[in-house]
Amino acid sequence: MNKPTELPFRAEDRTPYLGQQPWGMSPDMVIPDVLEHDERMWVPLGPGLWSRPLHLNTTQGYYVHMLKVRRSGLLQRHRHSGHVHAWVIRGKWHYLEHDWVAEEGSYIYEPPGETHTLVVPEDCQDMVTLFTVHGALIYVDPHGQAVGYDDVFTRIEKYRAHFESVGLGADYIKRFMR
Repeated sequence: MNKPTELPFRAEDRTPYLGQQPWGMSPDMVIPDVLEHDERMWVPLGPGLWSRPLHLNTTQGYYVHMLKVRRSGLLQRHRHSGHVHAWVIRGKWHYLEHDWVAEEGSYIYEPPGETHTLVVPEDCQDMVTLFTVHGALIYVDPHGQAVGYDDVFTRIEKYRAHFESVGLGADYIKRFMR
């Protein structure tokens, strides 16, 4: 078995970029330990249902959050105005309209226009999924009639109110905005 060839480091390899970053560029956002145990970071959305904001992008109209569910059953029926990416960290879930199950470690892409009903199965009492949601979630009844919606702006208001109520202050939300 051949050993991989290791290239020697030269001094200039360890020199950081010396040029200027673009004017007006947003600063990096680093959130250590996103699965931290500080319950104030998890915003209640309903019984047994919480959201942990990670990135709220108001200029491009998307948000990144972790959804934590500590119950089984139907969570919501919704349509997407934009695409969604999901990665299951713990547990599992599925849509009534599809024959697949999103289990721990699964990656899911959902196209714009998709309408589906999110369910956590009976044998799962602890689910956490990372979602990147572009555009709005339009909550609908079984016939597709709109009954509400969520987008980056409604999420910001929910998160602001929660952070204020738990003593972190309404401006705490700014650390997740770019």
